[in-house]
Amino acid sequence: MLYDYDLIVLGGGAGGLTSSAIASTLGARTLMVERARLGGDCTWHGCVPSKTLLKGARIARQIRNAGAYGLIDQSADVPFGRMMEYVRSVREEVYRDADAPERYEQLGVEVRFGNGRFLDAHTIEIQATGSVEHVSGRFVVVATGATAFVPPIPGLSEVPYLTNETLFEMDRQPDRLAILGAGPIGVEMAQAFARFGTQVTVVDILDRILPRDDEEMAGILGSRLEDEGVDLVLGARVAGVRAVNDGVSLTATASGEPVEIEADSLLVATGRRANIGLLNLDKAGVRTADGSIAVDRRCRTNVRHVYAVGDVTGQYQFTHMSEHMAKVAVSNALLKLPARVDNRNVPWVTFTDPEIAHVGASVQDLEKKGVRYRTYRFPYSMIDRAITDGETEGLIKVYARESTGRIFGVDIAGARAGELISEYALAIRNGLSLRNIADTIHPYPTYALGARRAADQWYVQKRAPWMTRLVKAVFRYRGPVLEFGEDDIL
Repeated sequence: MLYDYDLIVLGGGAGGLTSSAIASTLGARTLMVERARLGGDCTWHGCVPSKTLLKGARIARQIRNAGAYGLIDQSADVPFGRMMEYVRSVREEVYRDADAPERYEQLGVEVRFGNGRFLDAHTIEIQATGSVEHVSGRFVVVATGATAFVPPIPGLSEVPYLTNETLFEMDRQPDRLAILGAGPIGVEMAQAFARFGTQVTVVDILDRILPRDDEEMAGILGSRLEDEGVDLVLGARVAGVRAVNDGVSLTATASGEPVEIEADSLLVATGRRANIGLLNLDKAGVRTADGSIAVDRRCRTNVRHVYAVGDVTGQYQFTHMSEHMAKVAVSNALLKLPARVDNRNVPWVTFTDPEIAHVGASVQDLEKKGVRYRTYRFPYSMIDRAITDGETEGLIKVYARESTGRIFGVDIAGARAGELISEYALAIRNGLSLRNIADTIHPYPTYALGARRAADQWYVQKRAPWMTRLVKAVFRYRGPVLEFGEDDIL
């Protein structure tokens, strides 16, 4: 049977863009359908604008604290409207350079704008303003992403609130900002707005921030946020929200005590839900699970020629994983290569100050599986580049096998943690050990040298006193026999 296209991609975010580009370069006639603008959440509502805002907030703080670098503290008045215009200009620049339709049309991808939905397992209906089109595809990749989840809190639907999808359209800085949710979006925006001078309160039902991250690392960040004036109301159950004057009021219970929080603006950062409501998945026979499209490690749904990637699968909420899954899906669909999602070595980063990064297995994972491991710690206060930059708050923790140095997982809190974690991601995926990292020359002075110094601790801990005595006896050396405990760091 002939189809109109070899591959139809539904969604023009990170997963859809990557799927379309790879398919076209493989010679497949490819159609990408997007209901709004190419670029998806990352470009318009996520990574790009949030990191741009965080950069501005960091600079404002450095100006106010210039004395820490041997200069003179200065006031840093923030022209918030101008800052937000800059955020939006960066967003547009990224869109033009990487996401614009012309870029993909030059690769041979056909781009249609409208709502795409299944009529059957191979046929897609595209509804655009004033037109309806039916097209068929031999293979289909669903990459429709996710949308901000708004919890069913009494009164919330009756008051104005922000999500990450509306936050970056603001032009007026709130004097008081309440944030529901202490995950990555919540804590990143809490720090940014606090550094701009807003009084920020973060509310979460859990008793800690960043529940997916190592508790010690999250604690380092939590202390920094509180030092910068962020009020963390944790272990709090919100009972209701109501409008007051020109703002909102949250009523909650924390530690058994009633709490009322008033703010000019409210940001809801309580997670995301897959965009599947308009897809007519039942017409294609595609199964869902927990509100997301169910896929196997090949990104294939229960319908063999239909694949799904990225946030719509509910598995990972990271742009880099959307791109990774897209490569896996297209490789399986078009090349018949048995590629699989690498779900054991997924890195993630929260881009606060300090950054919080993780890759591989957590302590809980290792203990649950009964894996024998040892934790090798190295503080940022002993990384010379961190000292010269005044960024000594932080810690590297590596979980590895004591005998061989095989790395199971890593947690980092500190400056450039997002860059450092990539070295460990490469090491874990390719079976490199702490010995390999320790024996590799790292340039001085860099933050990456901290990875080598952390690996050096494996060597230090392996040197038992009897080995030193043996060397002394063989070569007739006269120095002392040094012994190092688990907490000794060299």
